[in-house]
Amino acid sequence: MKSIRDRLSPVVRAIPPSGIRRFFDLAAGTEGVISLGVGEPDFVTPWRFRDACVDALERGYTTYTSNRGLPALRRAVSDYLERRFGVSYHPDTEILVTVGASEGIDVALRAVLSPGDEVLIPEPCYVSYGPCVQLAGGVPVYVPTRAEDRFKLRADTLERFITPKTKVLLLSYPNNPTGATLTRQDLEQIRSIVLKHDLLVITDEIYAELSYVTPHCSFASLPNMRDRTVLLTGMSKAYAMTGWRVGFACGPKDWISAMVKIHQYTILCAPIMSQMAAVEALTKGDRERDHMVSVYEERRRLVVSAFRQMGLSCHEPEGAFYAFPSIRSTGIPDDVFAEELLKRAKVAVVPGRVFGPGGEGHIRCSYATSVDQLLTAFERIQSFLDRLDEVREHRLARVESGQIGNR
Repeated sequence: MKSIRDRLSPVVRAIPPSGIRRFFDLAAGTEGVISLGVGEPDFVTPWRFRDACVDALERGYTTYTSNRGLPALRRAVSDYLERRFGVSYHPDTEILVTVGASEGIDVALRAVLSPGDEVLIPEPCYVSYGPCVQLAGGVPVYVPTRAEDRFKLRADTLERFITPKTKVLLLSYPNNPTGATLTRQDLEQIRSIVLKHDLLVITDEIYAELSYVTPHCSFASLPNMRDRTVLLTGMSKAYAMTGWRVGFACGPKDWISAMVKIHQYTILCAPIMSQMAAVEALTKGDRERDHMVSVYEERRRLVVSAFRQMGLSCHEPEGAFYAFPSIRSTGIPDDVFAEELLKRAKVAVVPGRVFGPGGEGHIRCSYATSVDQLLTAFERIQSFLDRLDEVREHRLARVESGQIGNR
């Protein structure tokens, strides 16, 4: 009898496990670790939002909802996007409530891709984009961004990767892992390329509220972009609701309707209690959201300053809650650096190569943790940097003994 492994889908077999999760697992098995690796707010979900969930449970709201999501939530999403970013969607036909923005990425791709269609993905990028494209039958095409450009996507670079098979551009800004974002002027240049080549666009704007230098500009708000774009966002990051799993996909009626078909057969609906908490957050939670964003802003300045004082080059992240310092000056590969930092200093970071070739030589550090924890982590990182000769000698000895390869 053939083994189960031999019978697995070749597409699934070819997809590697998440590199982020590998380091989370390593950190979880090490006592006393300070984690700068988790892309999750350190705030507990504000009580006002939790109370709405408790109230829903007490009143017996434990049923399925419409596949598209609670009408009240879709209206709240429509009002929120128009109020905050100047883009409007009809709550009955152009909005789908998903189980986090992650499901939105999956169903948006599956709704439009045919086998062999190419999807442009600027990198470094969130680790799930490429696998989601592959699982939908498409081909991920990675478009590099450069540290010299603060990891912003350049329109001229984007155009060089377009082929007759290109169908979708997947934009993510503010960006995970780099913290880079795009101004309206940047987006206008990309818009010209999209129109020239008649591309569809999926834009992951889950970090939209965490924009510190310039106000967030939604790609769908640009002229002629709304009707070819699916905008993805959700409650996880700015509202500290990661575990509630509530996201939103907003776009043209036909595209959203196709996504609903997939959603209704695979997910059915997001949990009703989570949806009711999201209504409360979107309609009455501005104060709580703005407070958390202001705290991230203070930490952002602290983190960039700390890395630069250590002698590590670190561009200023303009959004999200990640710093992406370069560790090239140490002469140690980023994955080795992260492993040794965890083992020797008990600080967990994510090696940049996990997010694509453009991330090599960098580490992703989340500042979604307390200032006290950050300061302690910086002391440990500085101590680690002061002992780099010891790390290099140990590594050389392992290479010479054949325990590891020379890279």
